[in-house]
Amino acid sequence: LTVLASVQGDSLTILQAPEYVSFQKGDWPISGEKIPDMVALTMGFSVQEDLSWPGLRAGQLFQRPRANVLVVVRGVDSLALPQNVASYPLENPVPFNLDSVAETVHSLFAEDTPVVLQLAPSEERLYMLGKANAVFEDLPVTLQQIRSRLSQDGSVLASLPLNSLNRNAEADLLFLSEVQVLHDITALLQRHRHLAQDHSPDLYSLELSGLEELGRRYGQDSPQYRDATAILANVLQKFGEDVFGLYGDSAVVEVVTVKSFEAPLTRKSRSILESKQISNPGSPYNLAYKYNFNYAVIFNIVLWLMIILALAVIVISYNLWNMDPGYDSIIYRMTNQKIRLD
Repeated sequence: LTVLASVQGDSLTILQAPEYVSFQKGDWPISGEKIPDMVALTMGFSVQEDLSWPGLRAGQLFQRPRANVLVVVRGVDSLALPQNVASYPLENPVPFNLDSVAETVHSLFAEDTPVVLQLAPSEERLYMLGKANAVFEDLPVTLQQIRSRLSQDGSVLASLPLNSLNRNAEADLLFLSEVQVLHDITALLQRHRHLAQDHSPDLYSLELSGLEELGRRYGQDSPQYRDATAILANVLQKFGEDVFGLYGDSAVVEVVTVKSFEAPLTRKSRSILESKQISNPGSPYNLAYKYNFNYAVIFNIVLWLMIILALAVIVISYNLWNMDPGYDSIIYRMTNQKIRLD
């Protein structure tokens, strides 16, 4: 059950969404710092503060997406993404990440080893958790690896209309490298389709800054920037459709585009594998109890068993109350016959 969202300028556009994840059309602005809460709520997780945003309505209790993909595109005013469900303005575009959502996925579904992938090619930043270590072990991470991948078979250079882009220029190569990463992620997911069939939700977080570098290098009125914007819009549209289909219409994907963030993001260099697991249920962090997908099954078994037993007790009690001992009870009937014989 995939929700694919994209941001045009400073906005949030939902490209794909299942019926049970209800986004309402309107011009309700959402703050950048609330994006992680929105992602968590679409995946069925609780948040510390209620999200007072009318764009997302409460979904079904026992039906949640199997994946969430967030793509952050920096340095662009708008993207032509006509096939969408709804679009919302983005206000207060402060830097954000999905570390809190990743830690929730890791703590609730540690035994199921979900896929958690956080990647920023321009900064060579990569976090992988669970099955992602096996699935994406061949994914090029560093800029040198990605550029080497561009010269191999199956490269996007053979299918993209480069036009004014130069494959030998530094800024152009960064942009093309990020497009190659998107292509390789969908290719790896197609090879590992079993990921969409397990019970643990997967989380992907990608940050693309190639357009920002092209704008800084050539200017936003340059043909290179315009060509790259058109290419990225088409790639993101196809990327969303591919992920949506691979997860059987059961994933949430957001793409956020902002021209610039209002403050620099200070990120701690650590792996979410190093996060401390809090075993005390009474801890002050207001953590939810561990959720299991068998909860719906167990809940229905207990509920209907209690209803059936309650109805059985009522029917038995009613019949006992209205029983005629002389005719309905074999004990009294045998006693009466014995008395008559005596």
